[in-house]
Order: sequence, then C-alpha cells, then structure tokens
Amino acid sequence: MATVKAIQCDGCGQTASAEHLATRFRRLEWATRFRPIHVNTLVLGDVAPGDDAEFVYSDAQPFRGEARWLLRVAGIDPAGKSAEEIHHEFQRAGFFVAHVLDCPVEKEAASGADLHALIAKRLPVTFTRIRRSIKPKRLVLLGSALDRFVENFRREKLGCSLILDADGAFKLLETNESAERLRTALALAQTTSR
Repeated sequence: MATVKAIQCDGCGQTASAEHLATRFRRLEWATRFRPIHVNTLVLGDVAPGDDAEFVYSDAQPFRGEARWLLRVAGIDPAGKSAEEIHHEFQRAGFFVAHVLDCPVEKEAASGADLHALIAKRLPVTFTRIRRSIKPKRLVLLGSALDRFVENFRREKLGCSLILDADGAFKLLETNESAERLRTALALAQTTSR
C-alpha cells in the first residue's frame, strides 16, 4: 500500500491540496505581472483574502473588501476602467501588496493560536523576502493578526520605514476614514523622507 505524503504550501505553511496550490500559483502570477520595478509602498497583509474579488491583482470585478480599500488608499477610482487599467494605475503609483500568509487560511486555523502560529512560522521568510526581493521604501502592516508582531518588524533591519496606525497594524474597515488615515500617513512619510 502506497503512502501519501501531505504537501505543505510554501506560501502559507498549510497542508495543500492540488486546488490550493493552483490558486496560489494563479495569484502569484497575477501579483508578479503587476509588481512595480521600484516598490515605493509595500502593503503587507496578515492573510490573503479568500475571494478573488478581494485580491487586488485579480481580474474579478467589481473589486470588494481588501481590493476596494487598497484602491481607495492609492486614490484610484475603478469606475469605467478594465481590471488591467486599474492594475497598471496601481503599479504606476508604486504600490505592491503581499501577505505574510499568501493563501487564505482554512477555517480551523482562521483565528486564535493557530493563526498566530502560522504567521510566526512565516515571519523569517517574509523578512527575507522584504529585504532581498521586494526592497520597498515604506512598509505598511495591514490586519489585526499582525498587531502582536509589530515589535518583530521594528527589530528587523528591513531597509525601509515602517508605517503603523498608532502602534499597530492598519485595519481593513469598509470606511473612507480608515483608508484616509493610511493615505495621510503615507503622505506624511513621503514628505519627511525628502
């Protein structure tokens, strides 16, 4: 009898089915296609959204949730534009979005200690990716699960400024106010870096 070895996803650390891996590779391809050459602002989320319409690099329209919020932050109005036009505008603005966990988490690991353990395990890889590959000027943390890891980001020598909402990560709220807070913080960081 043959034994089946479970495959662990290199983007999130979860056990991966063929469908999980196919989704990961598709999203990786989308993000790579629209990554700016010089990343001004890396928005680093805690966990990738489960719905393609919430993933800013997808071609699913209308954008919802995280994707719509990020477009507000970048000052991009998606009305009357194709997904590709929106992606190019986002790219020209110098934004790049990544997640500590590049895949949505399974329901049993979606909250509490399991989620924090997955994030803690992925942080060293994330730090290396930021330093060696992405090399942003500014780093914005997004998502409440990253609040407990803020000190880890402060201690790392990532070669970029860290932008926080008070002393924590920015939260994805469906309000213009939360997007405006981040826009204001980014504008302030840009003027102080000149």
